[in-house]
Amino acid sequence: MPLETLGKLLHDAYFNAGEGEKITMIHLFGIRDADEIECCGAPCRDIAIKAGIRESYATEISKGVKLALYVTVK
Repeated sequence: MPLETLGKLLHDAYFNAGEGEKITMIHLFGIRDADEIECCGAPCRDIAIKAGIRESYATEISKGVKLALYVTVK
């Protein structure tokens, strides 16, 4: 999946999240799309920038990708 598409998915998840759920949605994005994120080869920082969120949220995306090894989405 192209970087632009990943950015759009994260943008939509983040900006459509309910109050107090924005970071959860970043983690969920990382879990749900971990394979695509890794295949893209772009740093999580670049995905955050494309999504229009703070670069520091790259850490949260990375946490979600790592969690994907251990959890599944209900």
